[in-house]
Amino acid sequence: MFDAQQVLESFGLHQPHAGGYAEEIGWTPLADRPFLDAVCPADGKTVARIVACNADDYESIAATAIAAQQRWRMAPAPRRGEFVRRIGQLVADNMETLIGLICLDTGKSTMEARGELKEVIDMATLAAGQSRMLYGYTQQSQRPRHRMYDQWLPLGVVGIITAYNFPAAVWAQNGFLSAIGGNTVIWKPSPKVALTAIALQKLANQAAREFEAEGVFSLFLPADDALAERLLADTRVAMISFTGSTRVGRKVAEIVGSTLGRRYMLECSGNNGCIVDETADLELAARAITFGALGTTGQRCTSTRRLIVHKSVVAPLLALLQKAFSQIRIGDPRAAESIIGPLIDASAVDAYRRSIAEAVRLGGKVVYGGKVIDRPGLYVEPCLITDVQPEWACVQGETFAPIVFVLVYETLEEAISIHNDVAQGLASGIHSTNLCHIETFLSAAGSDCGIVRVNMGTTGADVGSAFGGEKETGGGRTAGSDAWKGYMRRQSVCINWGGKSAWDHLVQF
Repeated sequence: MFDAQQVLESFGLHQPHAGGYAEEIGWTPLADRPFLDAVCPADGKTVARIVACNADDYESIAATAIAAQQRWRMAPAPRRGEFVRRIGQLVADNMETLIGLICLDTGKSTMEARGELKEVIDMATLAAGQSRMLYGYTQQSQRPRHRMYDQWLPLGVVGIITAYNFPAAVWAQNGFLSAIGGNTVIWKPSPKVALTAIALQKLANQAAREFEAEGVFSLFLPADDALAERLLADTRVAMISFTGSTRVGRKVAEIVGSTLGRRYMLECSGNNGCIVDETADLELAARAITFGALGTTGQRCTSTRRLIVHKSVVAPLLALLQKAFSQIRIGDPRAAESIIGPLIDASAVDAYRRSIAEAVRLGGKVVYGGKVIDRPGLYVEPCLITDVQPEWACVQGETFAPIVFVLVYETLEEAISIHNDVAQGLASGIHSTNLCHIETFLSAAGSDCGIVRVNMGTTGADVGSAFGGEKETGGGRTAGSDAWKGYMRRQSVCINWGGKSAWDHLVQF
């Protein structure tokens, strides 16, 4: 188990620390501002205190980001990529301390915190390479002696709003692509994970000094939602990237969309289903489903929440899942032997209880777990619930907890219908050895989600692919593939190099 005090001291978090940063003003003042308590969900103890930003702080942060972008947009894109790569190197250099901060913030195990930070490093590498490949298309003009092409230019200031469950990776996915695109970033993290955010801002500051990139990354941590909405409503901010619930995503879309010309990118709720057909390798499926459902204690937007199982394999699959679930060690995330830790806060535990109670009231049967663990902290048992119907509200919604609803089907068409008949469209999966079933699920008549995995869990992001989903998930894409285009503006260019005009015969000089 790591030394929490030593981890906090490494980044100056053992004493009250400012929750905002802008290059022009440095860390925001501590006086006359509300405090935010950093509470560790592993034991419910306050481990640090953060001084929140006020309205004046926001104005300073926004003004700095705007001014810095005027300089940053003219930096060669490969140089921007080298700056981002340096941030990734600093994360690697400070890996062990950052692992501790993520554990204190989120309750993630050290294993999962390490995996998240590895994603930050990978994202820095990808963005650095992408900075040399911000390609446009050369096109053929209908006019003689003209050249046409597309190019991609910076948007301006990008606001990034992130959730608590991945306090480092989502910032990297959005912020690094924004930075290589010539934008500056104002980051508004969840107040539940302020420690990680401050530490990452400090590493970005160090890299900025080395690369003359001061002002590219700023931090804005207000105490209330009303102040956070200033970022959404600020017409000087060209784009908002939001990761969180669909409920808040609607508000983001409404506020940002009310001002034409600004953009929003949404990565909202998931209600991820996984089909297990009669030909599936059930042991492989059970392992993958266990990881997909229990990883991060079910607090991933891609967590497996619905199992859609062929009636012929329900019994053996449930037996394997019960055995697999029982082997996953739940405990204090600071202990190396723990695989999954607690839920994030008391409201998450309440949502876990309510979802299970509602399913049981309607006729569902708990066949594994389903109890809050009686110990300090916010620990719950993984839960398998059978005999459920796909239209139940508890099945249709997203509970951010390790609860899996098991639904039964007879035909693949029925399974796909059950799978798609939810409002969310993020991640999906199928376990099968039948090529026709797999290809059907991958076709236009199959999964309606942004991510499809075959013989895998629904979780686990590969930074080389675009991440995001459809329907109420929001439609946004980040990370790999051509997601970088979402952080830039497209410009069509035509050049007359022949010295003649189509009206030469009409206008005489």
